[in-house]
Amino acid sequence: MSAKPTISDVAARAGVSKTLVSFVLNDRPGVSADARSRILQAVDDLEFRPSRAARALSSSKTSALGLVLARQPEMLRADPFFPPFIAGVEKVIAPADMALMLRFVPDAVAERAAYTELSHGRADGVIVTDIRSDDPRPELLARLGLPAVTLNRPAPDSPAPAVCLDDTQGVREAVDHLIALGHRRIAHVGGPTEYLHADHRRRQWAETMAAAGLPSGSYVEADFTAAGGARATAQLLDGADPPTAILYASDLMAMAGMAEAHRRGIRIPDDLSVVGFDDSELSAHLHPPLTTVRTDAFGWGQAAATALLSYLAGQHVADVELSAAVFVLRESTAPPP
Repeated sequence: MSAKPTISDVAARAGVSKTLVSFVLNDRPGVSADARSRILQAVDDLEFRPSRAARALSSSKTSALGLVLARQPEMLRADPFFPPFIAGVEKVIAPADMALMLRFVPDAVAERAAYTELSHGRADGVIVTDIRSDDPRPELLARLGLPAVTLNRPAPDSPAPAVCLDDTQGVREAVDHLIALGHRRIAHVGGPTEYLHADHRRRQWAETMAAAGLPSGSYVEADFTAAGGARATAQLLDGADPPTAILYASDLMAMAGMAEAHRRGIRIPDDLSVVGFDDSELSAHLHPPLTTVRTDAFGWGQAAATALLSYLAGQHVADVELSAAVFVLRESTAPPP
């Protein structure tokens, strides 16, 4: 060790990154109490005193927020959620003279690398989406010292504040509506169940069926894309006991499912009832207009950006509970044939 200790010496002694040491020295949020205690103890043990120039450099702001999406960029063309969500974020951060740094990555390994890069002076904080079961990202971001806000809470002890939306109420109302119409074979086309929101929708569909005394319907896991929705619909319709109604985990998959049904000469809603999820702008203009579950992606983006800016300003940010998703009745559902 050199005669005059450096920030690297402090990081090594505390067992953390230099970025995390910088966050503590500049009193920035996003550091766990345990890590902060170890860093301050290392500072005392080494009698470390940062130079004024280094402190000024380390406390500089990028005026940018990060959003890392593990998907191919072309998927955003037809995605019903992220374009309005990003618009909501921009609505908040543009007047604050901040920019959104959007990164697309192919997998979890590249995702971790992207967050590490953003923590090295590329972004002041990040919004974490597509929360997964046993999601490692909140802990990773805490270690990196990169402030974050998550969409829904990954776990009770997650270190980051969350902006939460209950989508199970809308799913329950949708299934109850189909049951009230007389449907008994109600299938579900879901998203990847590694995502908590996709798993929540699948569970609520199954629980609502069970509560009505009905056997669990057919379930196909898809990927939230149009092609995935069409393939899942074909699989259900080719089954030995095809459903009379299908609940989809997104409007995009529902639209593709309707097209697959039309291609087969199946009339909607006369032969098959269809329910989507998102209430995207196009859903009300289809033929027939799509019955769906409404969420406010634009408002979610606004709330997430507002929470993160408050967090970066050093304010205490509690979890934000948005209005629950609601069922929207249109013309794509009817009694079974």
